[in-house]
Amino acid sequence: MKSIHLILLIFIIFAASNDTQPKKKHLTKKELDKYDKPLEAANRYLSIVDAERIENFAKRRNWNMKQTQGGIWYEIYEHGKGKKAKEGQTALLNYKISLLDGTLCYSSDSLGAKEFVIGHGGVESGLEEGILMLHEGDKARLILPPFRAHGLLGDMKKIPARSIIVYELELLELK
Repeated sequence: MKSIHLILLIFIIFAASNDTQPKKKHLTKKELDKYDKPLEAANRYLSIVDAERIENFAKRRNWNMKQTQGGIWYEIYEHGKGKKAKEGQTALLNYKISLLDGTLCYSSDSLGAKEFVIGHGGVESGLEEGILMLHEGDKARLILPPFRAHGLLGDMKKIPARSIIVYELELLELK
């Protein structure tokens, strides 16, 4: 009986290590283009749809928002008197993050003020760009399209896939 088990074990090991799957060949530029072109078109279309949704959302609320070259929408509705944000500084801010449907995802009311080093990542790229437009004491709204927020997957917690998010924030301090 032991010899049968040993033979069976050897057979399983041999079968598992036998590389019977065909080797994957590298795709040519022409083959890659066949996939890239439709993906580029889909991304362009989704960016246009997202921008229209953001613009309509802001209009319904009578927000006077501007769009940056980087694709974020912003409005500074209360100006502070402090210093202007720069890369390398630590920003401390109160915030609320919600979806376009009004669902509150996160806020400093429940989680405490957000603190991060500007330009070092760890937060949404759209937030980093938005903070660089602010001075201490400013209150602003930022609307981040998915590609400047949490992308295709969301944050795997409260922000769903491909979500546009709205930041209401106050830049409390720069260190």
